[in-house]
Amino acid sequence: MQCSWKAVILLALASIAIQYTAIRTLTSKPFQLCPLPSPQNCGLGGQETEPPYERGGCEDYPYFSINATRKTHVLVLATTRSGSSFVGQLLNQHQEVFYLFEPLYHVQTTLIPRLSHSRYAADRRVMLGASRDLLRSLYGCDLYFLESYIKPPPSNHTTDKLFRRGASRALCQQPVCDAFSPADVNVEEGDCVKKCTSLNMTLAMEACREKRLVAMKIVRVPEIGDLRALVEDPRLNIKVIQLVRDPRGILSSRIETFRDTYRLWRIWRATGRRPYNLDLSQLTIVCEDFLSSVSTGLSHPFWLKGKYMLVRYEDLARNPLQKTKEIYDYIGLPLDKNVEDWIQANTRGSNEPSAKHKFGTVRDSAANAESWRLKLSYEMVEYTQTVCHKVLRQLGYKSVRSVDELKNMSLSLVQDRTFVPFL
Repeated sequence: MQCSWKAVILLALASIAIQYTAIRTLTSKPFQLCPLPSPQNCGLGGQETEPPYERGGCEDYPYFSINATRKTHVLVLATTRSGSSFVGQLLNQHQEVFYLFEPLYHVQTTLIPRLSHSRYAADRRVMLGASRDLLRSLYGCDLYFLESYIKPPPSNHTTDKLFRRGASRALCQQPVCDAFSPADVNVEEGDCVKKCTSLNMTLAMEACREKRLVAMKIVRVPEIGDLRALVEDPRLNIKVIQLVRDPRGILSSRIETFRDTYRLWRIWRATGRRPYNLDLSQLTIVCEDFLSSVSTGLSHPFWLKGKYMLVRYEDLARNPLQKTKEIYDYIGLPLDKNVEDWIQANTRGSNEPSAKHKFGTVRDSAANAESWRLKLSYEMVEYTQTVCHKVLRQLGYKSVRSVDELKNMSLSLVQDRTFVPFL
């Protein structure tokens, strides 16, 4: 007897759910975080009424102690090809920041090895619960929790499979890595991967606990509303930076970067004819998620008070130092020299073909942010504007009405808009 396709999908989802439950049950600690600080716990002046948990006690969550109650947890919420790596590095350069690059990559590759737009809603539900649990643990500097998702599993809490380990300064410095001296403040990601030995998760946890702020950037949570349970958790002090970019620019960048996935879009661009089997959800989902998420954030719900900032990639590209200062004011850290030096080095650029850095001068950075106008056909831009007109208008991106207007780079399509943090 043949099974229907619905039965096959249900069985697959059930298998994924069982796998996730097994990971949570068998390989992680009991989810019993230290209670909120009070005279009865965490050594805040009174007698402990009961011993701390074997794992998950007060000593394992230092941000609940007197000296660390002000530890801040920053979450950069973005989508792929929106400039999130650049924003993450702006935070990563600060000496008091422990930064992780896209830790949810491991959740996706374990639970959903191959994402399918046709199963987007189901895959999203599977991802969200696991993602929130992992983020909550990582903000508590419990990197052991991440081991459940790393393949192959770490041995004796050591691994060389952490995704983009070299993108985190804290994981390329002492005590985690002895290959570089404290004076080496500009260690390249490739050099870190090459010279540092396998990552010791215990040492990484110690490094995390020493920092004043824990920051992560993620592109695998679609909307800010999906994070409400995390934002409202009183044991965390989360500040969300939602990074947005013109959807036309995102589409153009994805076509260039993900060549196989966006092959039909490249055919449309090259021939001027839209393939009949083009997966339009690759664009529509971006705009739908942006619209829902930004609408929530800008409506200022009570649960986001003091915890939400919207940043346009184009504003950051045009005025990197000014926007970075605004970001640091929002998260409550002074802008140190390492950050300023990194901005100078990575926004200076060169007109030579061999220029090392992706971001040019302030003027060149702005041009880079709108370079999609020279790459997309007018028909593709017109279609994107039709599908995404609501979010384009909400975020202050101008539409074009002709090929000449599209290609006229002296005319910016980014309106002057001010998005202040919700304080």
